[in-house]
Amino acid sequence: MSLLEAIETDRVVGRINPVAKLLAALVVSVVLLLSIDWVSAGVALGLELLLLPWAGLSARQLLRRTAPLWVAAPMSIVVTTLYGRDDGAVLLQFWWISVTEGSVSLAFAIGLRILAVGIPGIVLLATTDPTDLADGLAQVLRLPARFVLGGLAGLRLAGLFADDWRQLALARRARGVADARGPVAVARRLAGQAFALLVLSVRRGSKLATAMEAKGFGSDTSRTWARPSTVGLRDAVLLAIGVLIAAAAVTSAVLAGTWEFVLA
Repeated sequence: MSLLEAIETDRVVGRINPVAKLLAALVVSVVLLLSIDWVSAGVALGLELLLLPWAGLSARQLLRRTAPLWVAAPMSIVVTTLYGRDDGAVLLQFWWISVTEGSVSLAFAIGLRILAVGIPGIVLLATTDPTDLADGLAQVLRLPARFVLGGLAGLRLAGLFADDWRQLALARRARGVADARGPVAVARRLAGQAFALLVLSVRRGSKLATAMEAKGFGSDTSRTWARPSTVGLRDAVLLAIGVLIAAAAVTSAVLAGTWEFVLA
């Protein structure tokens, strides 16, 4: 199963309107991006982890979906610790690299923030079918049908990237292009394969756009939808949970004196 495919679950989260999931994740993300401190990110991450058992994902599915975050967060902590802003007492000095209390605090703030912002979005949208999301965007948020349908078509095509990449790799190997060894040869092979994937994607997108225009998807007239998208009590509860997580994170940071408004 592709990482971009929706996960079917019988939990309540699977029956929540995709728009409510999107708004809940957006509320938490926007609030956490207003400050760079470890207290707000840590509180938000802790509350999110407490809710994961009700997310409708197994442990394996959760690790597969969030794997990029568990790679990006530690890397950002290490890089920021070594090359972040120098502030406070010096903990380690080696040539041009200096580790200070300020750089360590900033590093953990950024690492925790990556997890706190990324996990709710990935987990909530993992149980969301793209067609249901498009129905919600058009019927609940009243977004233009042309924009929604174009985004849905692009999202559907994105799932083919992994298959296209494998087919290109097999084709190049059959032609003997992938036989070269060494880091330079590998980088050249990957660059060529990525360019081929780009060309293939552009061609496929152009054909799909022409086909959709021919079928009237580009019309500006009002459109009907086969499946109604409505919001109810459980959607409001999820949105309220997102607001409470954001409020708890901000309140904790303000009381701890670590809140730093980035726009100030």
